[in-house]
Amino acid sequence: MKVIKIEGNHDLSGTIKISGAKNSSVALLPASILADTDVTICNVPEITDTDVLCEMLDFLGADVRRASESVVITPSTIENKFIPEKYSKKLRASYYFMGALLGKFKHVEISLPGGCSIGARPINLHLKGFESLGATITTENDKYIVDAKELKGANIYLDIASVGATINIMLASVLAKGKTTIENAAKEPEIVNVATFLNNMGAKITGAGTSQIRITGVEKLNGCYHEVIPDRIEAGTYTIIGALTGDNLKIYNIIPEHIEALTSKLEEMGADIEIGSDYLVINKKNEYKPVNIKTLVYPGFPTDLQQPFSVLLSKCNGKSTIEETIFENRFMHLPELKKMGMNISKEGMKATFIGPNKLIGTEVNATDLRAGASLVAAALTAEGTTIITNTEHILRGYEGIVEKLEDVGAKITLEEI
Repeated sequence: MKVIKIEGNHDLSGTIKISGAKNSSVALLPASILADTDVTICNVPEITDTDVLCEMLDFLGADVRRASESVVITPSTIENKFIPEKYSKKLRASYYFMGALLGKFKHVEISLPGGCSIGARPINLHLKGFESLGATITTENDKYIVDAKELKGANIYLDIASVGATINIMLASVLAKGKTTIENAAKEPEIVNVATFLNNMGAKITGAGTSQIRITGVEKLNGCYHEVIPDRIEAGTYTIIGALTGDNLKIYNIIPEHIEALTSKLEEMGADIEIGSDYLVINKKNEYKPVNIKTLVYPGFPTDLQQPFSVLLSKCNGKSTIEETIFENRFMHLPELKKMGMNISKEGMKATFIGPNKLIGTEVNATDLRAGASLVAAALTAEGTTIITNTEHILRGYEGIVEKLEDVGAKITLEEI
């Protein structure tokens, strides 16, 4: 078992470069199979989630070559075969193969997707979209079978502005006959990045980044060169760490507009932060003003940053609250933070924090990806040593997190025990 060991209470200074977006990459890799010729995707983070997706592409028969930060995929050799549980259960984003294979072959068979246990995340919106396009769906022994004689464009309304459903419907509809409209579409930057990728291959998509996306089906897609946008959640995580431990800590290769919900809240707290064109510089302060957070779909405050941000509330003088509106199990990190000395109470989907608190290192467990990030942040500002177990969750989503933090002065190691 691997653990992350952190000796806390050290200032961090220097520069951290943000990697390509996990939430874009995990959709772009499956989307590549829609092309008839080679695809090159650069700025793909080397994390376990992208490793698994490359394994899945290889399993389907694609030729996959990774060179530095780029992945080159030859999709012309793909066979449409059943994707077993040993792949699909490893990550939630395995469901993007549903939309891509359905769009390409009009048939897909896949075991139920996995992912972090942060709450109920049914894929009924995805399936509703596929049905609207003309597919029939059956389940058999925890396996989805999605089949269509042909796919025809349709008007699809999403009851919830789901990122996954928006992307999956785009993947299924780009080769469908006629026009598709997705109403109440999610607006996240990752959706724009995926739509741009598909358009670079020859798709006809407009409106990505708004609540209405329009797709006109085309007969085929060709390969292209495409760059993954910077990871706004990684950028936000390191910015929060900078507010806790930074000494002129520079975070660069960012798109500041993508993290405005976070930086505006930091400014409200009284943070020492300078924002440039593609970077920010942040310094720690011993005390912050209390704030209230409510997670919302983009451009609201991201649920993926709620957990790391909660650590910062240990430095606030007074009462702060976080209301979670996206995932009902997104507070599983709170008992671990309590072990480290935070004063936290929770009722339903709302948590209350009374600060300031002095954090003390101890052994804690990463229950999911962003919970793990919160524990890293807490450990870096705590006195003494913290040992974080279940580190595979953290390594799923943060490329080189140990090395990046070590390079700016953290006392951090990844150890096998």
